[in-house]
Amino acid sequence: MPESAAESTTKSGPNIAAQLSPQEFRFARAILLVSLVSVGFGFTVLFAILGPLGREVGMSELQISSIIAASSLVVFLASPRWGRLSDRWGRKRVMVIGLLGYACGNLLFASVFHLTLIGALIPVTGYLLLMLTRVMHASVMSAIMPSSSAYMADITSVTTRTKGMGAVGAANNFGSILGPALGGLLAGITLLTPLWVASGVAVTTALFVIFLLPDIPKTRPKNAQQKAPPAHKLSYFDPRILPYIIVGALMFMGMALVQQTLAFRFQDVLGLTAVETAQTFGLAMGCSAAASLTSQIGLMQRISLTPFQWLRIALPVLAAAFACLAVADTQALLLVAMVLQGAAMGLAGPAFMAGASLAVEPHEQGAVAGIAGSCGPLGFTVGPLLGGFFYQISPDLPYWFTFAVYLPLLVFVMGQRRGEKRRIEADQGDNKTSNTNSNADKG
Repeated sequence: MPESAAESTTKSGPNIAAQLSPQEFRFARAILLVSLVSVGFGFTVLFAILGPLGREVGMSELQISSIIAASSLVVFLASPRWGRLSDRWGRKRVMVIGLLGYACGNLLFASVFHLTLIGALIPVTGYLLLMLTRVMHASVMSAIMPSSSAYMADITSVTTRTKGMGAVGAANNFGSILGPALGGLLAGITLLTPLWVASGVAVTTALFVIFLLPDIPKTRPKNAQQKAPPAHKLSYFDPRILPYIIVGALMFMGMALVQQTLAFRFQDVLGLTAVETAQTFGLAMGCSAAASLTSQIGLMQRISLTPFQWLRIALPVLAAAFACLAVADTQALLLVAMVLQGAAMGLAGPAFMAGASLAVEPHEQGAVAGIAGSCGPLGFTVGPLLGGFFYQISPDLPYWFTFAVYLPLLVFVMGQRRGEKRRIEADQGDNKTSNTNSNADKG
C-alpha cells in the first residue's frame, strides 16, 4: 500500500496531497480507480470490433485506420486544452463532461454504423459520417484522461507519484481486460452491441463520479498572503518534459501502428469470419491487458524505480514482442506476442506519465497531464495510417517497421540516465531544503 499522501510535500510547497487525511486519500483514490475501470472498458471495446465491422460495410484497411487517425488527431489537439481547463474548472467537472461526451458521441457513431450496415447509407456517405461523428466524439471524450491523471497527481506526493500513475494504468487495464472480452461475447449478439453497451456504461460512470468522487480543493499557497504562481501555457518543448514527450510520441506511435492492424492480422492468419475475429481478437486483447495489469500490480506497485529505469526495462520487451508478431503464423504465437506487449506496456505507460508529472510544479499538473496525455493520441494519429498503408503492402511490414523504430528509441532512453540522475539529485536537494524550512518554522 502506498504511503499516505498526507505525509509529504512537493518541491514548491504543500500540494493537495498534504491537505488530505489518510482516510480521505484512500477513498478518493478508490473511487477514481473504480471509475477508470469503466473508462478502460469503453475505450477498448471499439478496437476488438472495428476491423471486422469496417470490412463488413466494405471499407478498406486504410479507411478503417483513417477513422481512428482522425479522432486521435482531435484528441491530440484537445487534450492539452482540457488539461488546462481542469486546472481552472476542477478535475471532477471536466471528467464528467468527458464521460457524458463519450456516451453521446459513441451513440452517434454506432447509429451511423447501423445505418450503413442495413444499407440506408451508401458506403462513401457512411464512411464520411463515421469520420465526422468520431471526430465530434473525440473532441469531448479527450477530457477524461487529462483530468483523471491530474486528479491522481493532486492526491499523491512526489514519492508516491509513480505508483499512483501505475494504479491509474492498472485500473484502465482492468477495464481493458473486460472491454475486449465482453466486447467479443456481445459481438455474438450483433457486431454493434458492444458499442451500445459502452455508451450505457459511460453514462453510469458519469453518475458514479458526480455523486461519489470527492471534489478536491485547488492548491493554495502555504502563506495566505503569498501570491499563487503565475499561470502560463506549458509547452511541448519545455526542457523539463521534452525527453518524456519524445519517448511518449514514438512509443505510442509504434503501439498504435501495431494495435490497429492486429485485428486484420488475426483474421488473415487464422482465416476467421468477422464475428470470430471479434471474439478471438477480443480474447487476445483481454490477455494482453491482464498481463499489463499483472506487471503494474506485481512489479510497479512493489518496486521503487525511476520512470526512465522502468522504460529501460519495458522497451526491449516491446521490441521483442513486435518481432514476434512479424513472424507469427499460429494463434499461440500471436497470443504470446500480445501478452509480452501488454506486460511491457503496463510498465512503460505509467512510467512515462509519472516522469512528466514529476518534472513540473503542482500548479502545472493539469497542463502536463493534458500534454503528456496527448502523446498517445498523437501516436494514434500517425500510427494507424502508417499501419494501414504498410499492411496493404505486406502483412508483416507494420511490425518490422515498429521494431526498427524502437531500437533508436531504446538508445535515446539509455542516454537519459545522466540527465535523470541530475534531476533526482536536484529534487532531493529541494526536499532537504523544504524539510529544513519546515523544521525551522516549527522551532
